[in-house]
Amino acid sequence: MSDKKITPEMVGNLITASLIESVKMGAKTTVVSCTLPNGFVIVESSSCVDPANYEHKLGTEICLRRIEDKIWAFEGYRLQCEIYSANN
Repeated sequence: MSDKKITPEMVGNLITASLIESVKMGAKTTVVSCTLPNGFVIVESSSCVDPANYEHKLGTEICLRRIEDKIWAFEGYRLQCEIYSANN
């Protein structure tokens, strides 16, 4: 197995080192921004159909999972660029 990989610990450390802000918008939407250590900002939103069902904590968790997925993709792209540059 290659040592060139992104690990859950790496992604978790990035999230831990980031500034996370979560706000309720309107009656049923959560918006979360994640400012990564390098200043790049990822924004996600989550909404429910009925405002009576709104739970800010759940909306935040959904957004954070989506942000984590994006970080995996971005870090994979970054690593691929490093490998490509090293070989060319």
